Amino acid sequence: MTTPWTDQLAPSLDDFARLAEEAFAGLPDLFRQAAGEVVIRIDDFADEETLRDLEIEDPFELTGLYSGAHIGERDAMGPAPEPSRVFLYRRPILDEWCERGDVGLAEIIAHVLIHEIGHHLGLDDDQIHAIEDDDD
Repeated sequence: MTTPWTDQLAPSLDDFARLAEEAFAGLPDLFRQAAGEVVIRIDDFADEETLRDLEIEDPFELTGLYSGAHIGERDAMGPAPEPSRVFLYRRPILDEWCERGDVGLAEIIAHVLIHEIGHHLGLDDDQIHAIEDDDD
């Protein structure tokens, strides 16, 4: 007997936070240590100001964002000018998961998290994509 989808709920913000914590815990020790005290935050969508600043019209186009000074820009003797945060956006990630249909939700969350932590480490999109391509 198959389970009817009518009684299933979409993963909540708390579910996403748990999956992100699990993904972070599963990263290699060196990567986790380099990420330091980065704060992971889960929201349904990016706020209007962020979308406007990034010139993104469709909020479903942004699955994650790194906010803060990457570790290469920090003063070695002082604190970061602002907390380093990784935002994961639940609704766009759910949308991508549904559209793709070939990968698990936890895998997409981990992918977005790793991508944004890459920015925290000072990597640009091209460098992150090159690392991801080498992993395949």
